Amino acid sequence: LCLAISAKYGDVPSLDILVWSELPTGAGLGSSAAYAVCLAAALLTASGAISCPMKEGDSTARWTEEELSVINSWAFQGERVIHGNPSGVDNAVGTWGGALRYQSGKITPLKRVPTLRILLTNTKVPRSTKVLVAGVKEKILKFPAIMNPVLDSVDAISQECQSVLEAMPANPSAEYYPVLE
Repeated sequence: LCLAISAKYGDVPSLDILVWSELPTGAGLGSSAAYAVCLAAALLTASGAISCPMKEGDSTARWTEEELSVINSWAFQGERVIHGNPSGVDNAVGTWGGALRYQSGKITPLKRVPTLRILLTNTKVPRSTKVLVAGVKEKILKFPAIMNPVLDSVDAISQECQSVLEAMPANPSAEYYPVLE
């Protein structure tokens, strides 16, 4: 990323980058995308390609939508190096936050998603997203008659989930939780 950003926007000045995370790596939680987003944002800011939105005395700041798009595109390139053929969902979530819908390469932010309590458990079973994505693609190519209905089912579940999440803020009924489960 450093070499590519330097080639496009001018030299990135000499700098030290210190990275730490509480996200476990290899657990499918998007730690590589979080890293790629942060690294892209830091390198783009250092090269002058995007502004530094944080001003002295500010407690929060946000890049413009255009700058976020630039960060996301470079983070996606970082994810491609790590994973081969990622969807782009993880780096998009890392860039914009919130809940997103991914369908056929198109990423759409979900509006008005309620705050939910979600329990994530680290199974400590390492996995490789690159290997998993390649395995899914192989199965789709090898068994299309089996995999296409499975993918259609995943899509139907996703659409129902989106409908429920978008309905919850206006009517926060407990009846929605069994549907989400």
